[in-house]
Amino acid sequence: MMHVMRKEKTSARAAAKDATHERIVSVAARAIRRSGYDGTGVADIMKEAGLTHGAFYAHFASREAMLAEAAGRACAESASAAAQVVATTPTDKALASMLGAYLSKEHLEHIDVGCPLAALGCETSRQVPEVRRVTTLHIKEMIDLMARQLPDWGQPGAHERALVTISTMVGALLLARAVDEPALSDALRQAALKHLSPTGS
Repeated sequence: MMHVMRKEKTSARAAAKDATHERIVSVAARAIRRSGYDGTGVADIMKEAGLTHGAFYAHFASREAMLAEAAGRACAESASAAAQVVATTPTDKALASMLGAYLSKEHLEHIDVGCPLAALGCETSRQVPEVRRVTTLHIKEMIDLMARQLPDWGQPGAHERALVTISTMVGALLLARAVDEPALSDALRQAALKHLSPTGS
């Protein structure tokens, strides 16, 4: 009986630790997109997660380890959102839906839950190898998802078109967020959307 109770307490403790770890990673995934890698400090993350600074090292060996997990979470959330758009749209409308969702004003305004490529792309080259590896895998996943929505999927040019499409989407969103003129921001998004649209409109 005592052995069973001890095991239950251990399991409950492990589950609580896992839940806390998930909370920290979730908060950090939003924070890096909102404030950048360099603008995301351990103390701020722990405070936002409702935990003490000292509790951090029970979950991560270093700040870099946390950033790598946070980057992975941000990428997974972004990939899931894109896949959801595809899954809930008729096949012939999937490309237009992906483009519309990515280049929307809503996506522009919600950087903390949006694409980590547009939010963090300029900083990523200066990050630890683990962060760059996670980002690289996400880019490849997004290119593959995009290629499968193109009319010429399976043909030699589809992969290259997917590369150009993803690059244009991310670049347009990044620039649309960078400028301080709303009209120019809208024009950047709309021009990219028009250029990339399968109908050209």
